[in-house]
Amino acid sequence: MKYLPLLWANLTRRKTRIIFTLLSVIFAFLLFGVLLAIRQGFTVGANFAGANRLVTMSAISLVNSLPISYAERIAQVPGVANVCPVDWVGGYFQDPRKPIVAMAVDPKTYLDVYPEYRLPLAQQQAWIADKRGVIVGTALAQQYGWKVGQQIPLRSNIWRDKDGNSTWNVIVDGIFTTDQKGQDNALLMHYQYLNDTRSFGINGTSFFMLRIADPGNAGQVAQAVDTLFANSPNETRTATEKVFLHDFAAQFGDIGAIVTAVVSAVLFTMLLVTANTMAQSVRERTNELAVLKVLGFGNQRIAGLVLMESLLVTASGGILGLLLAYALIATLGYTAGALLTFLPGLHIPVSGILMGALLILLLGLLAGLLPAIRAVRLQVVMALRGV
Repeated sequence: MKYLPLLWANLTRRKTRIIFTLLSVIFAFLLFGVLLAIRQGFTVGANFAGANRLVTMSAISLVNSLPISYAERIAQVPGVANVCPVDWVGGYFQDPRKPIVAMAVDPKTYLDVYPEYRLPLAQQQAWIADKRGVIVGTALAQQYGWKVGQQIPLRSNIWRDKDGNSTWNVIVDGIFTTDQKGQDNALLMHYQYLNDTRSFGINGTSFFMLRIADPGNAGQVAQAVDTLFANSPNETRTATEKVFLHDFAAQFGDIGAIVTAVVSAVLFTMLLVTANTMAQSVRERTNELAVLKVLGFGNQRIAGLVLMESLLVTASGGILGLLLAYALIATLGYTAGALLTFLPGLHIPVSGILMGALLILLLGLLAGLLPAIRAVRLQVVMALRGV
């Protein structure tokens, strides 16, 4: 710490240069944090997927519905413990530009399929008994200030009731919690309520969630379900929930590869800029470094000073960039409802922060390595003569 004033004085002697260098580091780690959060948003669902859950959807496309009668036949397949229909509602509250994750499900089976969703027993019973009832995640309840017992006008940009209205007046019967970040922003209503009142798509559902007794038999169970409906007007494709969510995210491209490529390019550019700044700084201080050697500073201390300068630049810019990324993602969590509909798990994970810290250290050392070697090899006599 006693060398900190010296280090900072050396860096700030060319204020314009150091400002632009810091800006490049800040931007690089800001982009790193944001892209890491986006990748997390695309993959959090797959990470949350249960090994004992399968998804049965139309073999053509997810937008093609399946007959609700399939549920009874799927339930008869050996190895299937529970079947729950899930239908997209396309819901929003007040502002159509801020859709919410709203799904119509069978309440009696959904909580069995998803035991991760914790709901007090009294609220469970109230929801099952109340056809107009819904349960909402804690994040969604906090966002809109919803309370248990409150009636809310849930609107849909897909469905219309038999009178041509797009509003379903539902009652919040419960607020569920889950340990998985990004999975507590959903609203679940009764499938039967939606099905009985809508004007089209009657007795159809988007897909079925299956809970199986033995995850080791997932492949055999999936094949048995699809064989059941082979050569029918509505053939099915059944896969594990993890595969289903991965394929859904893959529609947007290989997010992991895209993020890796962009971040790598940005960080490499930042490394070049920082290394160039350090090289110029050392070159301008040749005489000063020679004087330090004359005063007794050994090669290790000289190299340490140069590396510490480089680390100071990357640490200052990197930490500030990560903080800005965190603030930006937190702001999006409150304002970008439409974005969070597709990326409910949008956040910077702890592993990302640790990776960022490791990159700050690594890039700081790499940027200062060559200038440090040059400073160590500096010949005192030649430097003082200005050669």
